[in-house]
Amino acid sequence: MKNGWLDAGHACLLAGDSTDHPRIGYNVLLHWNGTMDPKDSLIEYPSDFPIKVMGPTHEAFAVTITEVVLGFDPTFHDGRMEVRPSGKGNYTGLTCTVLATSRAQLDDLYRALSAHPMVKIVM
Repeated sequence: MKNGWLDAGHACLLAGDSTDHPRIGYNVLLHWNGTMDPKDSLIEYPSDFPIKVMGPTHEAFAVTITEVVLGFDPTFHDGRMEVRPSGKGNYTGLTCTVLATSRAQLDDLYRALSAHPMVKIVM
């Protein structure tokens, strides 16, 4: 962290940590307290934005995450999701490419995914 900013390499916070922030992981700079000026964003809206989600392997994991993402991006479909099992098959990684329309939309989507009981990490 430099001057109150987190870089992408350190932008993954775990739920229940001492900061009481949800788990989030952006490929942009985030202000520690979430008050980044929208004009300082490195993302141009609208644009395709990949979100990585990991959780224990479960037959309904991909379908469940698709339902969550659809609440924030109605254009999302399973063709915009890559599914990768871990080496031992205990975990599943998903890359969901969403149509990002605003910083608020991405923030809300990250919060919803991070709060889901099937999700261990969101980046």
